[in-house]
Amino acid sequence: MLRIGLVLKVAIASAMICTVSSAQLVDRTDQSRDPDPRAVNLTLERRGDIYMARKMYREAGETYTEAILMEPDSAKLVNKLGISYHQLLMLDDARKQYQRAWKIDKTYGQALNNLGTVYHAKGKYRQAVRTYRQALKISPYSASIYSNLGTSQFARRRFKDASAAYLKALELDPNVFEVKGNFGTMLQERSVGNRGKYYYFMAKAYAGVEMWERAILYLRKALEEGYGNARKLAGESAFEAMHELPGFQRLAFPETIASAADNATTN
Repeated sequence: MLRIGLVLKVAIASAMICTVSSAQLVDRTDQSRDPDPRAVNLTLERRGDIYMARKMYREAGETYTEAILMEPDSAKLVNKLGISYHQLLMLDDARKQYQRAWKIDKTYGQALNNLGTVYHAKGKYRQAVRTYRQALKISPYSASIYSNLGTSQFARRRFKDASAAYLKALELDPNVFEVKGNFGTMLQERSVGNRGKYYYFMAKAYAGVEMWERAILYLRKALEEGYGNARKLAGESAFEAMHELPGFQRLAFPETIASAADNATTN
């Protein structure tokens, strides 16, 4: 009966896939080394994890549900069940499981973070921000939570707060925006309305931690999206330390580079 109910919910969720914002599960499992999830020597949790790594989310949900019957007070298992629902775009079901995991263990910051991604996906950005801040009280060194907080602040047009959150995320983990994260933690999809401005704030965040190549990359993306102009952005204090970098000069002062090349050819 449980299996039939889950199948029906999956069918409904599939019809909504174009209208609901998705979130990304962070999973670094090397699938080439995973055993067959049906192997008899595996725990139910491990089987569910393998299904998740293979993006077999319905099977993962069924397996986690079976595992929870044996360990009903496992916040980790309940959280993982929520993630399987989340990946199937069954957001209300995911929300209930994250809340359940949080109720089981009030020190489990991952569940609160994941709950915040549900609120963000539903466009409840203020509620998402409150939830992330609550999660940070428990997990103050989580780059993923700061990253999600920044994205929700950006959605609220709180650009200064968003920039500060992104900068903190980078200070904690310089690769937070380049990788998917840790198993069990959701990262929001960064589908923002003004991509040019978003790339600009990303460039500022990377410049703030002196990751020059990535700062230049995002600044170039911002300009390609039509945000500002190169000369004006180059004059901002956030990018002053980059003025001597050849990549930045080619981006912000192309006429100067061209002039120098002409002079060299003439001489």
